[in-house]
Amino acid sequence: MTDPVNQADFDSLTPSQGFSRRSFVQTAIGSGFAAAVLPVVAQNVITTPIDGLVVGEVTIDVAGFKMPAYRAAPAEGKNLPVVLVISEIFGVHEHIADVAKRFARQGYLAIAPELFVRQGDAGSYGEMAKLMSEVIGKVPDAQVMGDLDAAVAWAAANGGDTARLGITGFCWGGRITWLYAAHNPAIKAGVAWYGRLVGNATALTPRHPIDLTGELKGAVLGLYGGQDGGIPLDTVEKMKVALAAGSTAAKRSEFVVYPDAPHAFHADYRPSYRQAAAQDGWAHCLAWFKANGVA
Repeated sequence: MTDPVNQADFDSLTPSQGFSRRSFVQTAIGSGFAAAVLPVVAQNVITTPIDGLVVGEVTIDVAGFKMPAYRAAPAEGKNLPVVLVISEIFGVHEHIADVAKRFARQGYLAIAPELFVRQGDAGSYGEMAKLMSEVIGKVPDAQVMGDLDAAVAWAAANGGDTARLGITGFCWGGRITWLYAAHNPAIKAGVAWYGRLVGNATALTPRHPIDLTGELKGAVLGLYGGQDGGIPLDTVEKMKVALAAGSTAAKRSEFVVYPDAPHAFHADYRPSYRQAAAQDGWAHCLAWFKANGVA
């Protein structure tokens, strides 16, 4: 399998029994939830108000391909700091859109690109294994880097100040956060939420975060769970050692590990959600961007 997220990651996201089902499968970008994550834990789902914001789908040109993305920004203002919001394997569903809205309420132009769309509709898959084999496992890292470059260019042309550029991502998107912080010299900072750090080299995923510490351009804050079944803490320790011997930005990178938190502790729609860790992680995220010239 070519995907950098292993089966333990998926198991930790699989719905447990006894939680109420909400009947809102994703029908449009940023609307509803991916089929694979139903039933959601409805009582925990955060809904950010959109008054004073401009939100919704935009189309980003990537060498002639029309990539959909979810955009959220203050309705007033220009030259806004920019943050890329990178989804889990489920694509840009309601939770990721809401994270973008949270950033917009903090004054950012937030963009969440639909990075799987060439390979398939991640939101329509009810079975995790099929989602992985038919969509996620076919997405090349090089394609993702190019798509994010195009998203940055779109931001620059649509009210964003890409001299203040950050990136954050969750699970699959957490790994991509590390990769893009090594790819784009314009990145000021990244915040990686429980993204895998190591993996096997394949044609589609030739390098992993631990291989790129010498190339990091922006300092990354890693937010990880001590009870993550898919990301052993020894890989976090190995990454710390690699960062200490890496680039200047790598040396400034840090980790916060929440000892009792599982994988996906920020995902308020999942049984894995841990409110205290999620809220503390969010505060760390905003502070990290501010301290590193994004805000």
